Order: sequence, then structure tokens, then C-alpha cells
Amino acid sequence: MIRPVLAALTVLAATCALLIPALPAQAAPGDLVCLPPTSSTVTYTPALTTTPQTVTIKTTNLFGPCTSTSNPTITSGTFTGSYLVPNRSCLTLAGSGTSTSTITWNTGQTSTLSLNYTTTIAGAVYTSIITGVVSSGLFAGDSVVSNQTGPATDVLLCTAGLGTVSSIYTVGTITFA
Repeated sequence: MIRPVLAALTVLAATCALLIPALPAQAAPGDLVCLPPTSSTVTYTPALTTTPQTVTIKTTNLFGPCTSTSNPTITSGTFTGSYLVPNRSCLTLAGSGTSTSTITWNTGQTSTLSLNYTTTIAGAVYTSIITGVVSSGLFAGDSVVSNQTGPATDVLLCTAGLGTVSSIYTVGTITFA
């Protein structure tokens, strides 16, 4: 009596496994970490002054060295973007907002990120804190956290009316989990 019941349960379990669609693969917690010299360079053309103006902002992010538990072939990545932004000055560099970025990894695979950012200037340090999610591509569904810092000397001189800001360079980490 027990053998026919076990056989029926085995057939039922196998049938259910075929009927239930497989869930997409998710990255493991702490799946990707990129350490310094992971960096971001943001350039402003024309250079920022205290007077608001329309500027072209070019962002270049270099990620690496990176390690990934689910995809050990990922060792580095890049993101570049260019945007025309109105009413920008060195007085508007601290603040918050949203952005979308697509990282191209050394393997040719990509990750599109939906991000929230906050930038602050304290003393002579410019800090960028970014959180968000990988919305598509490699590591889809992972949360993203990035912390980067850099010198704010040019920003402080500019806000005092004593110079301009042509670029900001920061170094830090990014983690996908």
C-alpha cells in the first residue's frame, strides 16, 4: 500500500515541477563588490561659476577591481554619459535626485541601474551617496549602494566667488546585493 502511494506522490511532484515556471536567477547577497580605485569623474563645460548657466555634464565611472560570487568573470566595468543641464552653478552641486545608468562590464554584459543620489559638501570633502536597484540586465533585482568621496577645494573657492569648477573626481565603492 505504501509503495503505490509513494509512486503516486513522486509522479505528482514531478508533474508539478514541470508546470511551475522557473523563477529568474537572482544574484546572491553581497554578490558584487567594486573597491577603490572605483571612481567617478564629472566634467562641466563650460566650467561652473556662481552664475547659473546651461552646461554639458559628462560623467565617466570606472568600476574595479570588482569581485562577484555569482559571476567570477566580472572584474571591472564602465559607464559614460553626457547631459545638457540648465541652471547649473557651483552653488547647486549639493543636493539629491534620480538617475538611470547602464554599466558595461568587462565581459560585454550590461546592468541598468535606477538610482537615487545625494551629494553633500562638508569641510573640503565632496560626498556622493547612491542607492537603488539593478532594473535590468546582469544582477537584475539586486540593490545597489555606492559611497564616493573627493576633494571639494574647487567647489569651495567657486562658492566664495574665487574660481570655477571644471570637474569633480571621487573615489569609493559600489556593492550589489
